[in-house]
Amino acid sequence: MKTFAAALALAAPLAAAAQAGSAFKDADLALGEKLIAEHRCGACHIRRVGGDGNAIYRPQGRINTPGALRGMVEYCSTELNLSLFPEELDAIAAVLDRDHYRFGPKKQ
Repeated sequence: MKTFAAALALAAPLAAAAQAGSAFKDADLALGEKLIAEHRCGACHIRRVGGDGNAIYRPQGRINTPGALRGMVEYCSTELNLSLFPEELDAIAAVLDRDHYRFGPKKQ
């Protein structure tokens, strides 16, 4: 649990930047889809939460900003030693945002 809290704390500075405009607007969705499949993210999520693995998204509302989502993707990359580049982390987060979170641009 401490590592999850640390990941969220690291995500805080990213949250403000990501909310300034469209969340992940320049991310490569095709790359994100490829990386999710290549690294078998779904299989890990199934092992962690059971079912189809989708219960891992929005764990008790803790991932509630684009920055927190990006931070969680980075946490997974670090924990699994994936050595992903920043643009790859953004791409994965963009796919998760599109498919599960739907943060989108902030309404003024």
